[in-house]
Order: sequence, then C-alpha cells, then structure tokens
Amino acid sequence: MRLIIVGPQGVGKGTQAKILANFKGIPHISTGDIFRDNMDCHTVLGEQVQEIINHGSLVNDEIVNRMVVDRLSQKDVQDGFILDGYPRNADQVEFLDQFLDQRGQAIDLVVSLVAPKEYLVQRMNKRAQEEGRSDDTDEAISHRLEEFERQTKPIIDLYEKRNLVVTINATGTIDDVSKTMLAMLMTRLS
Repeated sequence: MRLIIVGPQGVGKGTQAKILANFKGIPHISTGDIFRDNMDCHTVLGEQVQEIINHGSLVNDEIVNRMVVDRLSQKDVQDGFILDGYPRNADQVEFLDQFLDQRGQAIDLVVSLVAPKEYLVQRMNKRAQEEGRSDDTDEAISHRLEEFERQTKPIIDLYEKRNLVVTINATGTIDDVSKTMLAMLMTRLS
C-alpha cells in the first residue's frame, strides 16, 4: 500500500501517519525527518538543505525530489509507505508519478485531513506553548496556512480526479480520528 497523508499545519498528519504506519507495518516517510537525517549525517544533500534553511529559504523541489527518491529506493518501502509532507505541489506530484511509474507502482490512496482554520490556529498556539516552539507565532501560522491553501490544497484536486482521496474530519480526539481513518481505509482498500 502506497499512501499520501495531506492536510494543513496542525491538523495531525504526523500523528495519524505514525498510527497508520504501525497498523499497516509500512514506513512513515516525513520530508522533515528526511531533511533532519540528511543534515545529521552530513550528506551532500543535507549540507545543501542546511545552507538553504540557514538563509531562511524553502528547500527547492529539485532537492526535495532527490531526497524523497533516495528514501523511496530503500528496501523497507518495497511493500508500501506513507508519505507525509510530500508532494506539496503539482510539480512534485508529477515527479512522484513518473518515479513510481518507472517502478510499475502508483499511489493507492490519499488521506486528506481537514479542520477549520480557527481550530488549527488554536492547536498550533497550544503546541507552541506546550513545546516552546518559537516557529509557531500567529504570523508564521497564518503564513503556513496560506501556503497550504495556495500550493498544497490544489494537489488534492489532482488526486480527487483520480478518485484516490479519502477526506477525514480531524477535529476529534487522536483515537477518534484514527478509528475513522482506519475504517475508511479498510472500506476503500478492501
């Protein structure tokens, strides 16, 4: 099973992806984790990412695509994976499609987690207080939600045209959202 989990910042993508990965026995692949692993191991790509981040810029598609392809080429993803944070835009969707097609594979399903903006802002403000996250300011939160609407939300439309999207309301408890997600996936993938 090859899944993508998508949604705005603060909706619980990482939490739900980990739960689903444990349930299905497949790797949860987060672009943030890939970046950190490459930076920690001082790979060439990791050093490029570190320099980009140090300048306050976003990592460009070429580097992100290369890192994801490297990760998706490892043995542990042969039976499936859950992508979290990738693809983020239409160009990355096209790149991923081409890569998987060359391997005789395709995305099986896209889980779209949704919640009202006010709920997301409240969750991220709470996270900032609990975890001491300086990157969760009101301005930064608003900017990230706008970026999601502008760049990432359109990929959901691309996957909806392929009838691959399952939309899940993420405003409940972690357990409630997980149970709903697992039940919907079992129905769709059976």
